[in-house]
Amino acid sequence: MLSKKQISDFNTNGYLLFDQLIKTTELKKLRAAASRILETFDITKNQTIFSTTDGDRGRDQYFIDSAENISCFLEADAFDKDGKLCRPKNQCINKIGHAMHDLDPAFTHFARLPVFGEMMRDLGYVAPVLWQSMYIFKQPRIGGEVRWHQDASYLITDPANVTGLWIAMEDAHKDNGCLWVQPGGHRGPLREIFEVAPGNSSGDLRPLDNTPWPSLDQAVALEVAAGSVIVFNDHLPHYSSHNHSAKSRQALTLHISEENANWSANNWLQRPKLGYFRL
Repeated sequence: MLSKKQISDFNTNGYLLFDQLIKTTELKKLRAAASRILETFDITKNQTIFSTTDGDRGRDQYFIDSAENISCFLEADAFDKDGKLCRPKNQCINKIGHAMHDLDPAFTHFARLPVFGEMMRDLGYVAPVLWQSMYIFKQPRIGGEVRWHQDASYLITDPANVTGLWIAMEDAHKDNGCLWVQPGGHRGPLREIFEVAPGNSSGDLRPLDNTPWPSLDQAVALEVAAGSVIVFNDHLPHYSSHNHSAKSRQALTLHISEENANWSANNWLQRPKLGYFRL
């Protein structure tokens, strides 16, 4: 699927962009599936917030269990000063994660599209396996910032070889929180690592290297149309801003590694029941 130039660009820049690669019909199926999940989510039973601005202290057993479940996480700004939800349920959700590709037929079908396996094999994978899926809403007005980070901090393999796929479910632009990346930044050091001791329900984010995160003038805003796919290296620094607009910025993220790579026992994400999902 990939040309020699595309493979070279990926190795040089740490990412590739495919404009409107996914058909509108496939996007509609996923958006409908996400809506069905929200309809069945009982918000009175769990109100776990997902935020990246708290040093990842808000991780709990519900988050850990989401590795093998379909779980919904709320936006911090969905609550008023009295701790009550200030908008309808479907406008409060930050994301759904992390095993939709195993447990929901629409997401399973999508993950099995030949294009993804072909892409990974062109990038050098022999036996690519999908570890997690996240449907991110980036809600209007309250969609939270996702701070600068590197995926290898949270998905630890030896050797490091996780690849992220970021699929735009809707148009993404600067106003509604598109993805920003630092071209070539994957060749820099891993700045921090999030580890969870086996059997624990909370982890620890600790620094590894004091290299500063890029400024926006060192980064590129990837403004894309719905259906576009961004592929990026696990060491590539990336970021998205708070959504200040009246339009959501829905996206699906998939994370893939080589089957024979050593998956750290200290990763928060473990799949003893579900096992490998091979592409």
